[in-house]
Amino acid sequence: MKDWSIISYTPEFAPRWNEFNAAARNATFLTDRRYMDYHSDRFTDRSLIALKRGRVMALLPADITADGTLHSHRGLTYGGWILPPRHLDCGDYLELWEAMADYCRANSITALDYKPLPAIYAKAPSDEELYALFRSGATLSELNISAAIRLDADPGFNASRRQRLRQCRATGYETRRLTEADDFRRFHAILAECLQSRHGATPVHSADELLLLASRFPRNIELWGACCHGEIRAATLIFISDRVVHSQYIATTPAGREENTLTGLIADLIERTRSGAYGPAVDYFDFGISNEDHGRVLNSGLYSQKASMGASAVAYPRYLLRF
Repeated sequence: MKDWSIISYTPEFAPRWNEFNAAARNATFLTDRRYMDYHSDRFTDRSLIALKRGRVMALLPADITADGTLHSHRGLTYGGWILPPRHLDCGDYLELWEAMADYCRANSITALDYKPLPAIYAKAPSDEELYALFRSGATLSELNISAAIRLDADPGFNASRRQRLRQCRATGYETRRLTEADDFRRFHAILAECLQSRHGATPVHSADELLLLASRFPRNIELWGACCHGEIRAATLIFISDRVVHSQYIATTPAGREENTLTGLIADLIERTRSGAYGPAVDYFDFGISNEDHGRVLNSGLYSQKASMGASAVAYPRYLLRF
């Protein structure tokens, strides 16, 4: 692997990282340093840069834990090696992978916890990493299932969901983008109540963090609400990437649940996405995973709700490789 070298990321490299990330064939704004670093105090960053004959060829968003495990950054849903749009083939990738393994062994890294980018997010096929994981003997450690709609092959809502949509539209709700700080704080309060009452959980992001990220990525993060009589009845925070609109958080009030307001909101956002509001390359509307206990449990009721809107399964895998 004499042509390849692996070095650790340092903050001085951030502008070059972001430039490379924006042009990559298998990256989203989540792997931009402005997103990654908002919670830098929670993780020990150990992101890597791969060079071939001194030229930057790939980036790995990563953090490290005291047990010597290098993680595909735990603050992100996904994020394997970020690749250039061209001039890196599968043979190159295997050499990069071996150089990474050599780097890990030389730096007392004992394991790699790796989360590939789900295929629907890539601008071009980028499954070289799956082959490298297989070749190196990695084991599947976790598999979560998301639900997404392919917009040009959308089967539409099922009969039950269409009935709920009719009931919702009879209430006269209004779907609109929410942009004020107070809107974000109200949404976060509704979200926190939903997560606590239904799952005994809390939002990963605080209201202030959501506001910060939305200010850094105004083209990629939007908050939409379905309102009635001036009140938010249902709302969702969406993450917009080159090929996917992802519903990151969904929250409803008791009145919204009674009136099926979320059904109307999602229907409106699907249609907005299909109409090209987020660009002609957006192919999918992704609802996110429906799993608990690291994929071992499927929340069947939650998944069925997404499937009733026309969504089908997308795998979010995770692998473990020991050195």
